[in-house]
Amino acid sequence: MIRKRLTFIGRVQGVGFRYRAFYAALDLNLTGWVMNNWDGSVIMEAQGQEEEIDKLVAMIGKGTFVMIDRIDSKTIPLVEDERSFKVRHGEEY
Repeated sequence: MIRKRLTFIGRVQGVGFRYRAFYAALDLNLTGWVMNNWDGSVIMEAQGQEEEIDKLVAMIGKGTFVMIDRIDSKTIPLVEDERSFKVRHGEEY
């Protein structure tokens, strides 16, 4: 089990990215959150098996209007007792 913080750069806001991530994470039994960042990027933290997180990223990238130019990824400490994946609306992480 790992947790990654991913920053997606490209055409990722206003194209359904966060909700695509939300439903894909639910399908893959991942926990964490996703939110728009002030600079036009999208930040996501996903926790689960690394293979499932990789599948999540692939599923998001298949979006019709989504155009990911770059993904910055970093492994971070696990969040104990996290039970769900959420779409955040502008609050700090």
